[in-house]
Amino acid sequence: MTAHVLIVEDSALVVGALRLLLVESGFRVSDAGTVSAAVDAIRREHPDLVLLDLGLRDGDGLRVLADVRGAGETLPVTVAVTGDDEPDTRERCLRAGCRDVLVKPIRAMELPAQITGWLAERTHGARARDTDSATDAG
Repeated sequence: MTAHVLIVEDSALVVGALRLLLVESGFRVSDAGTVSAAVDAIRREHPDLVLLDLGLRDGDGLRVLADVRGAGETLPVTVAVTGDDEPDTRERCLRAGCRDVLVKPIRAMELPAQITGWLAERTHGARARDTDSATDAG
């Protein structure tokens, strides 16, 4: 199965470049340019990973996580993308539920490998929890 990446970004130029890179790397890609469109896309499409820009036209990208959680939906692996390299921004993203934080400009050539790693960690963690549950039940 091909992993699905949702790019939440309001710059068409950035979306186009990321889409090209990720599609060429074998990912299925969709995009959303606003907080509300991102929440709808997560609910409708159930992506495996979200690249979440913090500076969206209609608000803070971290609102996406709060809105999805508030609706009782499961969060996909989420990686914040920001131009702000301040430690408090990084901490805020991680506390909100982001798996990692990428600071712009991102190293695009490393991104497909990073995505594969983040998704593998999620899969490995789920398998470990399933194994622990089976052991506890036995």
